[in-house]
Amino acid sequence: MKITLFFTFFWISLLSFSSAVFAQQKYDVIIVGGGASGTAAGISAGRLGSKTLIIESTPWLGGMLTSAGVSAIDGNHRLPSGIWGEFRLKLEEYYGGPEKLATGWVSNTLFEPKVGNQILQEMAKSVENLTVTFNSSWQKAEYSEKLWTVTFLKDGEQIEVQAPILIDATELGDVAAAQGLTYRIGMDARDEIGESFAPEESNDIIQDLTYVVTLQDYGEGADKTIPKPSNYDPAEFECACAHSDPITDKAAVSDCQKMINYGKLPNGKYMINWPNCGNDYYLNIIEKTPEEREEALEEAKQASLRFVYYIQHELGFKHLGISEEEYPTKDMLPMIPYHRESRRYVGMVDFTLPYVRTPFEAPSPFYRTGAAVGDYTIDHHHKKNPEAPAIDFIKIRVPSYNIPLGSLVPKEHPALILAEKSISVSNIVNGATRLQPVVLGIGQASGVLASVAMKEKIELQKVSIRQVQSVLLSQNAYIMPFLDMSPSDENFIAIQKIGATGILKGEGVPYLWANQMWFYPDRLVTEFELIDGLRPYYPTLKDFWGASGDYLTGQRFQVLLDVVKPKTPLLEIAQAWNRRGLEGSFNTDLILNREQVSVLIDELLNPFSVEVNWKGELVMIN
Repeated sequence: MKITLFFTFFWISLLSFSSAVFAQQKYDVIIVGGGASGTAAGISAGRLGSKTLIIESTPWLGGMLTSAGVSAIDGNHRLPSGIWGEFRLKLEEYYGGPEKLATGWVSNTLFEPKVGNQILQEMAKSVENLTVTFNSSWQKAEYSEKLWTVTFLKDGEQIEVQAPILIDATELGDVAAAQGLTYRIGMDARDEIGESFAPEESNDIIQDLTYVVTLQDYGEGADKTIPKPSNYDPAEFECACAHSDPITDKAAVSDCQKMINYGKLPNGKYMINWPNCGNDYYLNIIEKTPEEREEALEEAKQASLRFVYYIQHELGFKHLGISEEEYPTKDMLPMIPYHRESRRYVGMVDFTLPYVRTPFEAPSPFYRTGAAVGDYTIDHHHKKNPEAPAIDFIKIRVPSYNIPLGSLVPKEHPALILAEKSISVSNIVNGATRLQPVVLGIGQASGVLASVAMKEKIELQKVSIRQVQSVLLSQNAYIMPFLDMSPSDENFIAIQKIGATGILKGEGVPYLWANQMWFYPDRLVTEFELIDGLRPYYPTLKDFWGASGDYLTGQRFQVLLDVVKPKTPLLEIAQAWNRRGLEGSFNTDLILNREQVSVLIDELLNPFSVEVNWKGELVMIN
């Protein structure tokens, strides 16, 4: 019954989404690519009232989440930011609870690709101002007189649409490349990028891609073994069952069932996306034509089919066959491969390793400009290319992090936004920013950025970062990667804002495959900690030395507040306390914690209203 309902929904959605595009040729925002970032961008922009069009080449939404079959979420389990958190909640509702999603050991959230597509289409369809045209091939985009004209091909017909803002959400950054924007491909040189872990010289080597296969358990006694692929050699996969965890450094074990269960999905299905002597495959097709790409990708498909045959024939899992009802494709494989790398463009800022590892000690406070968050460790796949220089990714320990908004804004174009995996980021850091929840967050930020720029009628480079962040917070998105306060907490926004000012900083902890950044809302605040955090915002504190290392009391809070906001009575502080619903009552003897101080500072001083530039530097207005 679920299968029938799914395909009924699919065709109804396809017809209703696509027909709307012919009724209106002008939009506020056009998004090329309905993958993870494109879908999130369309939903967030549409919800803000921007008339938005997504041009998607497949019949599905979700890209790597769905159309590429990578339906095991990497990271952000404790950072349910914005649309990612909403999507996960709908998965939980569909399957009957979060425990129903924890079917494989690689992730806490696994689902069937077709279900992910169904949910994303439902989310998109609920947005009145969002139109999606499926099976539509982008042809060209031209920008003239502050207006984009985008041409795409659908059912043999060329269609032109226009909008002031365009988002490149393609898998490989094709739209921005067509505009002649500067980009990098492959590994950066150590001295050029300023990363000690990078190779000495740059190269064009990218991460392995994967043509994922979804297998299904057809029951004991079934034999779903596929025909033996050409060029099959079992030696290609002989170490596939060996598994070791590079983070914990445990000894490798040989366990074929564990390898299969890596991507176990609900309803007896399995995601085959295995890096260790599995179906990763090295191809760099980024600068090839669409026809050349399609031809080259056949090699990756054949590698995956050889691995499936190995699993069935050599390992004895004959009852696991290619799922016959997962994808609307003739070969029953996903519509697109899993691309781990794209072109990386030159943005207003370049998000490199120092800003991830030590954000509060980095050369510039990019963290103040955060627009999306992630916690997965830096993870690269290079086992299928022996020419790839060795990089010790195990030693590159990072906390959870946020992505600066400026990495989505190219230096070279006033009305084109970078999304998906094409943001301004180093090759090494791309190993963390490429993951599904992060890319959904990049998309959500792209949609908000586009809407703000469009409504203000300004170039992207002139957009207020704080305005974009404020809208993201109103959409339950994180701008700081604090995992100990969620959008359901009453003071989540206040803590996010004060954290983004740097007045009270987070504490980063590199931890296994789910890195951390803690705010510690219950931790007590010292007088000096508060004054030191406020100092960059208030010139009167430049030479102030009247704060001790004692814990901050209500009385001393008033004294210190008086330095930046003279003659603030205790009554005003108490009223602010009550307005914001803080527990108990404010008094002079109370020792204040970080949550309470954040709320009071936000209410009484509103330092988040001070603008920052793309580097995170304060823009003080005299």
